[in-house]
Amino acid sequence: MDNCNNYIVEVVNKILLLQRQDFDGDLVGCDRPFLGPSTTAVSYNTRPIQLFNRYTASPWTFSYTTGTTSGTTDIFRIEDIDQCSVTLRLLIYDAEGDTYTSTNQFVILDLSTVGAIRCFADTFINL
Repeated sequence: MDNCNNYIVEVVNKILLLQRQDFDGDLVGCDRPFLGPSTTAVSYNTRPIQLFNRYTASPWTFSYTTGTTSGTTDIFRIEDIDQCSVTLRLLIYDAEGDTYTSTNQFVILDLSTVGAIRCFADTFINL
């Protein structure tokens, strides 16, 4: 845990708390204190993210298979965090419809290998 990126851990943990609706009121950007466009929008349950490899600056990508469809994705939903490890649900992004589809596939990533995080617009995803 010596090499753990504490800033990334903090942001990931705050997004997880938001998705669990345990709000903190003093955040901006990726860790904005509510999901959705306003505090009254309760139909959002996910802040999709992209994580970048600390050593290559490329997005982390993982393979998925859903039914007869397979591919790779670099968009995730935070499911859990344990010290310097984060459990991510793989999401499939449909650029045409600007929507995300949840998979039932997960990866555990060591946050010490993450150099940057990118947040996308909050959304509702069927889990």
